[in-house]
Order: sequence, then C-alpha cells, then structure tokens
Amino acid sequence: MAARIEDYALLSNCRTAALISTAGSVDWLCLPRLDSPSVFGAILGDEAHGRWQVRPQDPDAVATRRYDGDTFVLITRWETADAVAEVHDFMPIGLDPDVAIRRTDLLRRVIGIQGRMTFEQRLSIRFDYSRVMPWVRQTGTDTEPCLVAMGGPDAVAVRGAALEAVDHQHRGELKVRAGQVRDLQLTWFPSHRDVPEPLDAEAEIDRTKDWWQSWADRIAHDGPRRGDVVRSLLILRALSNHETGGIAAAATMALPEEIGGERNWDYRYVWLRDAALTLEALLDHGFVQVAGDWREWLLRAVAGDPADLQIMYGLAGERDLVERVLPELPGYEKSAPVRLGNGAAAQYQADVVGEVIVTLSAARAAGLTESEFSWPLERQLLRFASEQIERPDQGLWEIRGEPHLFTHSRVMMWAAFDRAVRAVEDYGLDGQVDRWRGLRDRLRTEIDRDGVVDGHFVQYYGTTEVDASLLLLPQVGYCAPDDPRMLATVEHIEQTLMPDGLVRRYRTGTGVDGLSGSEGAFLACSFWLVEQYATTGRHQEAHDLMDRLCGLANDVGMLSEEYDPVAGRQLGNTPQAFSHLALVRAADALAEAAQRPR
Repeated sequence: MAARIEDYALLSNCRTAALISTAGSVDWLCLPRLDSPSVFGAILGDEAHGRWQVRPQDPDAVATRRYDGDTFVLITRWETADAVAEVHDFMPIGLDPDVAIRRTDLLRRVIGIQGRMTFEQRLSIRFDYSRVMPWVRQTGTDTEPCLVAMGGPDAVAVRGAALEAVDHQHRGELKVRAGQVRDLQLTWFPSHRDVPEPLDAEAEIDRTKDWWQSWADRIAHDGPRRGDVVRSLLILRALSNHETGGIAAAATMALPEEIGGERNWDYRYVWLRDAALTLEALLDHGFVQVAGDWREWLLRAVAGDPADLQIMYGLAGERDLVERVLPELPGYEKSAPVRLGNGAAAQYQADVVGEVIVTLSAARAAGLTESEFSWPLERQLLRFASEQIERPDQGLWEIRGEPHLFTHSRVMMWAAFDRAVRAVEDYGLDGQVDRWRGLRDRLRTEIDRDGVVDGHFVQYYGTTEVDASLLLLPQVGYCAPDDPRMLATVEHIEQTLMPDGLVRRYRTGTGVDGLSGSEGAFLACSFWLVEQYATTGRHQEAHDLMDRLCGLANDVGMLSEEYDPVAGRQLGNTPQAFSHLALVRAADALAEAAQRPR
C-alpha cells in the first residue's frame, strides 16, 4: 500500500521527478521525462507496480529527513538502538541535452554515522505504467554487481550492491559502519544502446548541490516566510523542463481529490494558465530569463491557427493528450479510475488567453525585451479571444458539466484586452487599440451588469452561487480589494465555502462540474484569501490563515493540490504548482501589507 501523500519527498533533475516515501521507497518515477511512462508506480497501487526501497532491516528504525540546504538532495537519517546512518538521495542535474536523451540517473548514497547498520534493498521494476514485466539479467561481478532490466524501448541498470530474484522482485542487503559510504545507482537508458558507465557519485552530488543552491541564492524575497517561499520557488523550478521550457502542473498523475472517488487526473502537462501564473511568481522574484524561455515554448506550442489553441500541452508542446484509463493500476488507495492524459485539453477555457497575456505583460514590465515573434503571438491570441467573446466555457475549474459564462473567465478576457491596450499606450507597440479598448469596455459593462447579484460577484451569469476564483479579480486589477462588491463576495465565500476554515473551490453539490462525489479544500484558494485579507486590513486573520496553511506542508515543505481537514491529510497530485505559487503570492502580500501604514 502506498504511503500517505504528505509522506513523500521530491527529487528532480528538471526533466523528471521521483517521489520517495518516509520508508525510503521510490514509489513514483517516470523515465526519461516527467510525462513518460512510469518505471516505479507503487503510489498508484503497491510494490507489485514498481518501487525501489532502501531502508534498515530493523523494523523499529526511526527516520527523520530534510533537504541539504536549498537543494533537492534528500537526507534521510535512520536511527536504531545502537546505530545511526543516512541515505542521501538525488538526481544529478545533467545540463547537456545530448546526454539527457541517452541516460537519466538516480543515486542513493548510504553513509554510516555511528555503529553498524544493515540495510535491505527491495527492487521491483515495472515499465510502461506496470504493463511491462522486464527481462532481467546480472551483468556485473561479485565486487561490482550490476543488474540490467529491459522492456520495450526502456532499460535500467542498478549498481552498488548485490541483488537476487525473489518472487518477481529483487532483494539484497548492504552493511555500513561509521564513516563508510556505499553508493547505489540506477541509470535509465534506451534499450537499444549499450549500458552507460557508472557516474562519479562524489562529483555528481557536489555539482548537483551547487547547481540548486546557486539558483536558490538568486531568489529575491526579504519578507515573512522566506523559507517557505524559497522552497516553493525551488519546487516550481523543479517542475520546469530544462530543455523545452515547459512547466508542469504537478509531478504526478491520478492522485485522488477524494479517497476512493473518481476525480483522479493526470497533471504532468503544461497548463497555459498554471505555467503563466508560475512565471509571474518567478518574475516577481528576479527570474526574468525563465519568462523568456517559456515565451519561446509558448510560441512553438501554439504555432498555427489560433483557433486550434489548447489550454494545455505536453512538456515539449505536444497536443495529443487523449484521456484514457489504465486498468493495470488499481489507483491510490483504490481510487479509480487511473487516468492517463487529460480530456480537459480539448475544453474551451476562456480565462487562459487572459492569464497568458497578463503574464507576458508582466514580463515586459520586468524588462524582458520583445523577440521577433513575441508581440505577433500576443496579437494572434487576442484575435482568438475576440472571436470567442460570446462563447460560454468550462472555466478555471475545468468543469465537465454544461459550459457557462463564468465571471472569472469574463474578467480574464477583460484583462487580456486591458493589457493589450497598455502595450500600445505604454510601450508603443502596434495593434488595434481602438478595437481592444472597445472590447475591454464592453466586457466591463457586461460583467458589472450580469456578474453581480445582490451586491456580490457570482460564479457565472444566472446563478447566485460564488466560487473561489472570484478572489482573483483584484489580483488582475479588475476591482480594488476593498470594492464593496468584493467585500460582499468574500463574506459569501466565508459563509458557504469554508465549513472548516479552509476554502473550497465551489459547492460540488450544485452539480455544476458534472462529476459525482466531493473534494477537499483547494489549497491555492485559501492562499488567495490570505492575500485578500492582507490587502483589506484584516492582518491578523491573514497571518493566522497563512500559519495554518504553511503548517499543512509536509516535513520537507511540499503541498499537494488539496487538503482534507476532517481526515487531516493531503489530497490530489503533488507537489502542486498552483498551491506553491499561491503561497508565494500570499507571502508577498503579507510583506507588502507590513510596509503600509496602519
């Protein structure tokens, strides 16, 4: 059985990611890329679906863990009655893209600290989402053991300690005494190539630590919660692909929003919205070049007719993300179905163009210069938005029910044309400024008329319901945080979407999303409320809610998509970019509020 979601820590090489449990088990790893098929998939089933566990034989051994500074080198310290040892897990950062397509590595360094400790190693390799049982052979020697597993296009080599086949898995043990170091290496490579040479573990761990720490040292943030902000920005970087510039929404697929429910989605892709908001967080903390890389990714991904615009793409801009079910995987705690791909890629979500244009406008303001194609790209996106202006959509929450004219979506369309007007007026770019100004003003008139009922904003035209996306309206400048309509909206959110002090996205009982069951509190929404409180003088409530939310992160600072306050556990895919970028924004809002006179 998989561990609780909050019991996992992340490793990353900025191409793919691994999740390691507190029991020392790698239960999720897709190779060679984050959206590739899994090699270890136990998180969506059990050990039979692939894992790599390294832990002491002593069942009473106690583990504590941390990252080595501001890196993704995970240090797990194991203590028994008479011994202490550490396992340092990491994925080497390979900067050469030509090497990356030939190998991907995960290293596990076992270090004796005190006394003698015996570790056991349990390895189950299952390629292609557990659909391929590999052919395995021993190719090493007694002094330099090496196990090679192959299946279809994939192969892995595991070195460092002897392993023997036992009941469709491989087991072995290794012993360390104080001061002794044992290195275990797993290397993925294309099965048609020769087995790569082992890495110099000492050199790789130093280089990997230096790379992450150097990146973190550039983060500009002097406000509260610096540690949480730095770790969140590191997670956002870990979800960003080195070569392509694509930014994934999360590192996992099919982790449930309700245990045992059907809301199990594949989040390993690039949502234009999530990526745009991630870029805003990075821009606000000094990373302008990342925006340039993503702008180039965007240009490649949306090339062609703007009418073919998707709301999400693969990490290199792939469009074929057809959603299907993987019956071979039983699901996290039997939460089925396990979905591969994402049907929301075919949805129309009217807010997406607005998110992209707002972010590119922020990049322009931060000093990112125009490329030959950057402004023409924005003009094409604006043309697409203008052609869809009457069209209902599935909204920010990707509902699978009937489309509506969602207020947040309409506001984001307003924001797209507002930033277009500013680009012409403030930066001298060419465009149909009179047309864009007219569309902007038309949308405001419509929103103020149809998106407000009884003095508060509503979820969509024709309802009296609210949803948490309305908390974003002040963030894009549609209204002031203390606009009476906004204050009334917050009051309704507090009354209807916060049964236990954390914010739900909307009331699932209305049936608006076309799905059965319910879900937990959406963590990003609660961070949005922190920002709203901070900007309207509710400082103590802002700090109290921020303290509670940051307290929901696990021992290494990771947040998933949702939280179940009743069961006291994280839910949904992890780590979730949306949650961490919202944390960063909330911390910035608290810092700004502290500087304002009261």
